[in-house]
Amino acid sequence: MHQLILMRHAKAERAGDDEPDHARALSAAGRDAALRLRGLARSLGLEPDVVLVSSARRTRETLDCVAFWDDQPNIETLDALYMAPPARLQGILQGLRETVRSVMIIGHNPGLHDLALELAAGAPGARAAPSAAHIALSEGFPTARMADFLVLTPWRDLRAAAVRLQRVIDPPAQR
Repeated sequence: MHQLILMRHAKAERAGDDEPDHARALSAAGRDAALRLRGLARSLGLEPDVVLVSSARRTRETLDCVAFWDDQPNIETLDALYMAPPARLQGILQGLRETVRSVMIIGHNPGLHDLALELAAGAPGARAAPSAAHIALSEGFPTARMADFLVLTPWRDLRAAAVRLQRVIDPPAQR
């Protein structure tokens, strides 16, 4: 069994007139949300072996905010994750070595949300009585949200029927 954590980057600043989308930085609110999520992720024991992060500035800054791990995961920045559609994300995951127990992808919508919906929809029982996690996921994939899945097959066989949505994780509310 494996763990798959999909995370959308935290809220970013609007692009300036001369600034490309790829270079957008996190907003102050985004940085704050990601830092609040850090503590929650740590308390939940989310410690990936591998983190795959889009090369966009906002995803790399999100990683800097949420990284808390005692054992440093292998971190790989991939241009292919920038605005990746679900099929590309799934292909990247299917290429992982079986020694990877847990992987986190930090990327972008709509690809991450679409992949999360596809994986969650294929799980047995997802249609009959949706869990709170399924309901939350169906409502959207806002910035700084994580979806945590249990993968029951080798990575190369990743498909919806062999994945279970465990939980959806949002930053705790500000105090």
